[in-house]
Amino acid sequence: MTTLRALIAAALVVATFGWAVAKLPPPAPLDDKAKAAAEEKKAKDAATADAAKAAQARAEDRVAARYLAEQKAKGKTVTPQMAPNSQPAAPAKAGAKAPAKKQ
Repeated sequence: MTTLRALIAAALVVATFGWAVAKLPPPAPLDDKAKAAAEEKKAKDAATADAAKAAQARAEDRVAARYLAEQKAKGKTVTPQMAPNSQPAAPAKAGAKAPAKKQ
């Protein structure tokens, strides 16, 4: 009997949800002004993300430099190593060609 009640309750929830979604109005198409505002917001968010990424990199560099200085003050030699998931140095420009190999 409990299974039957659970099935009826689930069916009631699904039916109510479907009815509520059907009552929602369709989304309005974006006009030129809204599209321009969306593009501006997208560009602004990208610039903010780039600024945050740069700030994070500066903070990491500051912490690493401080750690190296502290270890050097203690008389320990520390060799910084790149993490396995770190990015290599930025590649050269796309138009630049690699130097030719000597034969």
